[in-house]
Amino acid sequence: MSTSSSAKADLYEQVTQSIVRAIDEGAGEYVMPWHSLARPVNAISRKRYRGINTLLLWAAAQQANYSSNEWATYRQWQEIGGQVRKGEKSTVIVFWKFFDRNEETEDAGGEETNESTSKKARCMARAYWVFNAAQVDGVSLPAHEDLPESERIAQAEAFFSALPGTVIFEGEEAYYSPNKDSIHMPPFSKFKSAAHFYGTLSHEYAHWVGAPSRLNRDLTGRFGDQRYCFEELIAELTSAMICAHLALPLEPRKDHAPYVQSWLEAMKSDKRAIFTAVSKAQEAANYLEQLAGLPVPRAA
Repeated sequence: MSTSSSAKADLYEQVTQSIVRAIDEGAGEYVMPWHSLARPVNAISRKRYRGINTLLLWAAAQQANYSSNEWATYRQWQEIGGQVRKGEKSTVIVFWKFFDRNEETEDAGGEETNESTSKKARCMARAYWVFNAAQVDGVSLPAHEDLPESERIAQAEAFFSALPGTVIFEGEEAYYSPNKDSIHMPPFSKFKSAAHFYGTLSHEYAHWVGAPSRLNRDLTGRFGDQRYCFEELIAELTSAMICAHLALPLEPRKDHAPYVQSWLEAMKSDKRAIFTAVSKAQEAANYLEQLAGLPVPRAA
């Protein structure tokens, strides 16, 4: 793997173009690559992928119609007796190598530097290639049993009940009010399903997390401007991560369709835009999971 700056730039572009293609393909029906039920996991370590890799693997699974959420490198599949079928196409994922310590991480967010106390630690993006279990012969993985819907709903209710914050159930619109620091939701009966209700609630909690007293994101954007649309993308991705963690399907929200073009334009003009958005979404999802008392799993 090359360590040159041009190779790194190409990796950013390769990742961005993969996600742009997946978004373009689903734009008509607003089926985004994050409308998935399960978080991708490494088939060998059983640890879930994080950050940009979550989105990359969701996009690849959507485009190839893979039903499995299990991935591993060619060598990892071989180590457990599997063989990637001839002609199968790999999917790129990204880790960051820190120059000042002997480790790689998925959580650098694609930034050139990462703040660490009073000094900056330089890091470099490195590509790895993985294959889905559906592309592999000769390996038998543990069967995955889905929870019944009633248990998934109970799990979601317990998760959101454990979160602090003021949630007011009234009216016809869901939104977060920065001035009042409160979440406003239509009553449960206004939603077509429990999954739709919790998906919307997780989206608004994603905005709530961004307040100055918490993760301090820029929430000053006005409807339609670039900052507003970028914040909506962060909230969308956060909601997808939370719902996947709770095994709830994230249903397409047609009211978010007007933002798609803005997201695509941002990604096409800045190779790092999606890296930043996913990094902030992962941070928000971690924050909410910790507030709810859940341990944040280690990365793959």
